[in-house]
Amino acid sequence: MGINHWFKPAHISAGFIAPLVGYTSSAAIIFQAANSAGANDAMVTSWFWALGVGMGLSTLGLSWFYKQPILTAWSTPGAAILVTSLAGVPFAEAIGAFVACSALIILVGITGWFDRIMSYLPKSIAAAMLAGILMPFAIHMILSLQTQLTLVLLMMVAFFVSRVIWPKTAVMFTLLLGFLVAATQDLIIWQDVSLHVSSPIWTTPQWSWSATIGVTIPLFIVTMASQNVPGIVVLRSHDYDAPAAPLITWTGITGFVLAPFGGFAFNLSAIMAAICMGKDVDTDPTQRYRSAIWAGLFIIATGVLAGSLTGLFNSMPQAVVVTIAGLALLGTISSSLNTALALEAERIPALITLIATASGVVIWGIGSAFWGLILGFIALLIQRTLSPTPASKLS
Repeated sequence: MGINHWFKPAHISAGFIAPLVGYTSSAAIIFQAANSAGANDAMVTSWFWALGVGMGLSTLGLSWFYKQPILTAWSTPGAAILVTSLAGVPFAEAIGAFVACSALIILVGITGWFDRIMSYLPKSIAAAMLAGILMPFAIHMILSLQTQLTLVLLMMVAFFVSRVIWPKTAVMFTLLLGFLVAATQDLIIWQDVSLHVSSPIWTTPQWSWSATIGVTIPLFIVTMASQNVPGIVVLRSHDYDAPAAPLITWTGITGFVLAPFGGFAFNLSAIMAAICMGKDVDTDPTQRYRSAIWAGLFIIATGVLAGSLTGLFNSMPQAVVVTIAGLALLGTISSSLNTALALEAERIPALITLIATASGVVIWGIGSAFWGLILGFIALLIQRTLSPTPASKLS
């Protein structure tokens, strides 16, 4: 294939939208977490530098090596936990806790424990969890009609029309139209944007039992349960077979190296990856990794230009980001629901998983994706144990 295959609009738009959604949906939490740790403005920029460079390079490397759309991300629920757990923790000890967390992730990866756990996960439950993770994006898109009716409605209509006429450029066309409409409605509020390269700041890690118990363990649990499990599920639901163990290991290595600069935890992405895996990106599944390569390049840019892009992304109307995310994920939500509800015998457990995951419930600091998985698995186990129907007919 020639170089032109690297510049398909569908690949570029998916690669751009994925980090746009990931960044704008949770960057504020990173700010809060860094501030809780006592970071100054330069250190906050260093955190975003480490996260952007780490996510981008690992996304590029893994996607290129496996020729599959494998995206990595920062741990958003992990960052949410840090907002409260880092209060009063010395900055160097917080960095030490990040290093320890990444070391645990490496251990889980190289031992193969994660692969063995995933092998017991029923396909219907996994697909239901994925649908539950992505469903709120579509719901928020509809809810945004309440505040920006004209903007959101025009974007939705444009997407539905262009998806029929120009399916490969539907998302890009809709995004550009959204910016145009937002500009005409004076919804774009330009922040202080100046172009400059970010500088990483090294902090020598220090370890303490209190930081290990209060920061490392909770961060590790939510990163594995709420982030890496859905990340593998989204790969498997699109029939990509990259082995979980090395993927998990490399996210741990990335965090281990970049933790002293603020890279608190890296994991496999579910939501950003799903944007790069739909049929609208490319009808050939073997070529969708090119969208992940573009995403990796854009993500690196967010790290290198962290200080500049923060203001730029904050200038964008939230309605545009929410709507384009919801539209871009419709195909994946549809296919996930189809898989989740395909087997009548597993439909109720899958539905419980879907509802629990979409609810957003947080228990003991662990997000809804994990609890949806647990509840669905328990329901399926009870059903298989007590049902008079032979187990073979339930699978």
